[in-house]
Amino acid sequence: MPQENFNDLVAFVMVAREESFTKAAVKLGVSQSALSQTVRALEERLGLRLLTRTTRRVSPTAAGERLLKTAGPRFEEIQAELTALTEMRDKPAGTVRITAGEHAAISVLAPALDKFLPDNPDVKVEIIVDYGLTDIVAERFDAGVRLGEQVARDMIAVKIGPEMRMAVVGSRSYFQSNPWPDVPQDLTAHNCIQIRMPTHGNILQWEFERDGRELNVRVDGQLVFNNIAMRIDAALRGLGLAYMPEDLVEHHIREGRLVRVLEDWCLPFPGYHLYYPNRRHASPAFSLVLEALRYRR
Repeated sequence: MPQENFNDLVAFVMVAREESFTKAAVKLGVSQSALSQTVRALEERLGLRLLTRTTRRVSPTAAGERLLKTAGPRFEEIQAELTALTEMRDKPAGTVRITAGEHAAISVLAPALDKFLPDNPDVKVEIIVDYGLTDIVAERFDAGVRLGEQVARDMIAVKIGPEMRMAVVGSRSYFQSNPWPDVPQDLTAHNCIQIRMPTHGNILQWEFERDGRELNVRVDGQLVFNNIAMRIDAALRGLGLAYMPEDLVEHHIREGRLVRVLEDWCLPFPGYHLYYPNRRHASPAFSLVLEALRYRR
């Protein structure tokens, strides 16, 4: 069998993984029709149907699944080696892809990269904001950022931020017509600005702890967001109580725009960690980014 060109195998692997000619064409930078012809030519050359095509989905056949399992990892190894070779220069270069939540991206990644990037012009950093617990291996990220307690045990975790605290806050206008909560259970009688989590679509319970006693309160209210800025804005406008990372509302509290309650129920907890697979071969660019993000007191 002729083996002078493996572009058709690369095309097949991308389509099979994306389960879509449209998505694969975008990632490969080719037209959908050209990609379809390439894969069809591979099927004709092998004399086997590799993909099952429907109006909604493309999925590998048994033969296609076997080829995907054998060819896919090998192409990844080749690409990783080529990337490593291109980085064997005086200055590290390349793109580092990181997935992180919005707060981590704003409070930890952005300040560190402000200092790092000007001194490393050949390094690019792509940050994808995602509240879900992304599979960084499957999604081809170099690393992810999550709270220390959320990092899987089979990952290497590096602390990149201090301990955190949450804060329950409301505007003065809100408290003019609503009593202060004395204990977390009192929140059930308040109009609370809720948080929609993407992983399972559930509403986040507000977590509290004092004297070794932990409480999770299922709050209710008229507003639900999955966005930091809108939750703070709603609290500032007196539309309810918000449950926010302390550092994001400190200046509003200090300047009197927001009032903090239940502070003695909001204890510190492990902050953000950068995590990555323990089998990962770290590129020079990734190693530099890792050191730039590493938390130092």
